[in-house]
Amino acid sequence: MRPLLVLGVVLPLALLGACGETPQTATARKADDKAWDATKTPHMVAGFKAGDKAAWEQQLKSRVQQQNEYNRTPPR
Repeated sequence: MRPLLVLGVVLPLALLGACGETPQTATARKADDKAWDATKTPHMVAGFKAGDKAAWEQQLKSRVQQQNEYNRTPPR
């Protein structure tokens, strides 16, 4: 009887303990920050100014075009 009582108390507590989740953030940047409001990092492209939305969008378009296979393969 005693092992069933211990199992009946410990098992639900262990299952409830797995429900909690701690935030897993590597930086101080929050999810609701604007992407173009970046701080200066070593990975930032030269010429990009933080807070410049138009420059950020232009950089994204440039990256997409560099990854486009139609632009990378020579014409026949």
